[in-house]
Order: sequence, then structure tokens, then C-alpha cells
Amino acid sequence: MNLLKKLLPASLVATLLLSGCLSEEAITEGENEPTYWKMTHISDSSHLWHRTAVEFSRLVEDKTDGQVVIDIFPNSQLGSEIDNINSIRYGATDLTITGETLEVWTPNAVMLAVPYAFESETHMRKVIEGDLGKIIERDIERDIGLTPLFYMERSPRNVTANYPISTPEDLKGFSMRVPNVPLFLDAWSEAGAEPQVISLNEVFTGLQQGVIDGQENPNDLIESNGFYEVQQYLNLTEHVRSWIYVVVGTEQMKALPDQQQEAVREAAAEAEQYAQELQEAETEEVLKRLVESGIQVNEDVDRDAFRDAMLPALEHYLQEEQYELYLNILDEAEEVDDSE
Repeated sequence: MNLLKKLLPASLVATLLLSGCLSEEAITEGENEPTYWKMTHISDSSHLWHRTAVEFSRLVEDKTDGQVVIDIFPNSQLGSEIDNINSIRYGATDLTITGETLEVWTPNAVMLAVPYAFESETHMRKVIEGDLGKIIERDIERDIGLTPLFYMERSPRNVTANYPISTPEDLKGFSMRVPNVPLFLDAWSEAGAEPQVISLNEVFTGLQQGVIDGQENPNDLIESNGFYEVQQYLNLTEHVRSWIYVVVGTEQMKALPDQQQEAVREAAAEAEQYAQELQEAETEEVLKRLVESGIQVNEDVDRDAFRDAMLPALEHYLQEEQYELYLNILDEAEEVDDSE
């Protein structure tokens, strides 16, 4: 938007035009000024989320001929995930990367990390890209004022321990670390474990000293935190498949001319594909490196038994609308199985 139009009242601009003191060219001269967006997120610069953000920024600048420029601030430089969301709502920044934290404002966002909601990567993608995913995205825009541009998948969460964990019966007396997510605490308690909240940076020492018997995390965090050094088994429970969104403030998006909005969406679609390819490649490499580190991979996990054991926690925690959405997600899995 032209700086003169921002600074001068419309009536004064009109008067100056009529008096010849201001030309129409002066009014329109600034209309080609680039729009600068600030993007914040909490992952470090080596993480695939940041690398995808950099690629998205490049694509946006290229497709808008330099008219939309995104500056990226990784590694919690401008605050926590909640801080980042609030700063967009207040107009201080424009984009961020976020996931189930959105549940603070819109309840259905809990679906981004519900235990055993998804049977497979194919099932999850079908839900995200289908009608159920659109319900969640509409809720985010309506309740928070954020527009999801594209999603990125997370690696499934798995349990590490010093012995195989194959069924809920193996969890008896098993003290495990979980993040500060109430649903996770409830679900693992129902399954028979003894979960406790510990900061991620204290987990290695807790495992090493026997304060806890195990923990659960995606494989990339298991590797980067060195848990394979103090745990003998990687149990492929795959109990949470989840995703996160790159979101932009809805007002900021609507402030762009239609052509630039379309260019941003095109860039988002390409960045989504870029993220999927990066995720698939890294998932294979991480598991390979974990195996080479000496940790034993337990594939003999009864995931149906874990799902059944955790179900009472979900029924208690989820509101009626959320639980119905969860059941609809499970129904989608049957359709995926039928089509494969």
C-alpha cells in the first residue's frame, strides 16, 4: 500500500490532487513497494521445518516477482510457539509453524496429535487433505484468525526401553517420560504405564540414572538426544502420527492483491511437496543410523491392543464433537484399506 495513502487522510489526498500539488503518479508510485512478512518458529536452522520454510520463502519471492519477501526467525528467537501465534494475531509478525498447540484456541486442533488416530501415513494424508482436514483448517481460521497454507508431517512417536515393549502388559511398572500433554499422560496411564512429565533436556540423565525406564518420541529426536546410548530397544509403537501447519495471519493474507495471494498458495503447494520428500528421505536415514548405533528395533508391536487400552482416556478427554471427529478419522482408515 502506498505510504502516502497510509499517512494522509483521503480527503486531503483528493484536495492535493485537485490543486495540482500532488500528481496521480505520486499516489501510485509506491504501489510496487514489496510486502515484507516476518515468519517465526521454534525449530533450529538444521531442522527440516526450517529448511522447508527457507524453500517456501524462496518460492514466494520468485512467484511474486519480489513483491512478497519473507524474513525467517528460527530457534524461538521471537518467543515460544504460543508467543509466535499471539504475535501474528496482534500484527507484530505474519507467519509461523504450529501444531496441536492450536488446541488452546480451537478444540478440534487436538486431532493433530491424538494417539492411534491414524493407521498409516497414507491414512493421515487422506484425512488432512480431505473433508475432515478442511473442518480443522476452517476452525483454525474462524477461531484464531490464522490461515493454514500447507502442512508438514512429523515422524511417528515410538517408545524406547531396555526390554521389548510389545503389548500393554509389558508396561506394568514401566516408568516413562512424556511431554506436558494431558492427553498423553492419561493415555499412557490407561495403558498401564507410569508416565511422568520431565523436561526433554533432562531425559537422557533420567534414563542413564534409572530415574525413568523409558520415553517416547519421534525417531529423529531419539537420535538427536542420544537416547539410543542409554536404551537398548526401539519399540515401533507408532502411537502418534501427527502433522503441523505453516500458517499466516488471515488479515495479512487478505491484504495482498489477488494475484499475489494466488502466488503464495502456489508456493505453499510446492513447499508441501518439498517437505514430504525431505521427510521421507530423512525418516529412512534416521532409522538406518539408529540401527547402526546398536539399538535393537522391535517391530513386533500389537498396536491394536495399545489403541484399545488407551481408548478410555480418549473417551474421557475428548469433547463430544472431537470424539465424533476421531471416530470419523478411524472410518477413513477402513476406506484406505479397501482401496489398497
